[in-house]
Amino acid sequence: MSKIDFLAIGDTVIDTFIKLKDAHVHCNIDKEGCELCMRFGSKVPYEESITTPAAGNSTNASVAVAKLGLKTAVMTNIGDDQKGKDCLNSFKKNNVSTKYITVEKNKSTSHNYILWYDIDRTILTKHTQFDYKFPKIKEVSYIYLTSLAENSISYHAEILEYLKKYSKTKLVFQPGTFQIKLGAEKLKEIYNLTEIFFCNKEEAGKILNTEDKDLLNLSKGIKNLGPKIIFITDGENGSYMYFNDELWHMPIYPNEIPMLEATGAGDAFSSAVTCAIMLGKNPQEAFTWGPVNSMSVVRQIGSQAGLLSRKEIENYLKNAPENYKAVKIN
Repeated sequence: MSKIDFLAIGDTVIDTFIKLKDAHVHCNIDKEGCELCMRFGSKVPYEESITTPAAGNSTNASVAVAKLGLKTAVMTNIGDDQKGKDCLNSFKKNNVSTKYITVEKNKSTSHNYILWYDIDRTILTKHTQFDYKFPKIKEVSYIYLTSLAENSISYHAEILEYLKKYSKTKLVFQPGTFQIKLGAEKLKEIYNLTEIFFCNKEEAGKILNTEDKDLLNLSKGIKNLGPKIIFITDGENGSYMYFNDELWHMPIYPNEIPMLEATGAGDAFSSAVTCAIMLGKNPQEAFTWGPVNSMSVVRQIGSQAGLLSRKEIENYLKNAPENYKAVKIN
């Protein structure tokens, strides 16, 4: 097997989308801290249910980068159930190497339930606690580390040992729910070795344990943890990059087709930006790739149906409006 360009490490899940019709959203006056509300103690009708195999942050990223033309593998654990078999078939279909997938007996593949209302969603998540072990592998170009379960501390230590052994391997870190919950102190060496970092605005506040919503302050706070290039997304407000002590802003890519639902938009963004950097683009140019991939993903149900090829992204960029560009704001 030739050298892997992109190795995604993280949990694989099955996603079941439940489209709600009888609910409403309650938000604070600042439009943040929104809550999905349904009647309690009664039957709540839903419109449809759709299940997709092989989802999750690492899986979405691996499929996205494979579609963009790089040699890709995923390191993950799945159960020896039918859901696990469905995931393996999905990886193979999407040209993602399954060489580093561990199938554990008597365990169930992780399964998310996504309450989909209007254009947004709330994800009910439960990670199966697998017996994580980092195998002996040769040097890869980039490792993309993301969501793992709470019992993965020792696994992170094994990943660190690998990164110290192969110092030319670049680390991309997009922390998942439980990695954020673990705290930056417990993962300080991971943050310190990170080349490219991704999170959204809310996650940045949780990582830094701050209520400060200023993007420059949040970016500097993440930078102080060690990452060299920081990307923070902020929904319809666009995204931000902090690099060489400069803060840049990128608007969302205009979408002539209405947004359907947002699952996987962040993964589409981070994987496209990472791939562009891997292909030799400078950070400012790579920054323009992310919102294009996200724009396409939110047009479809699920996190992978809308992922674009390199040619498709380049065509969108060629036809982008004049104001679609990274702008230095500090």
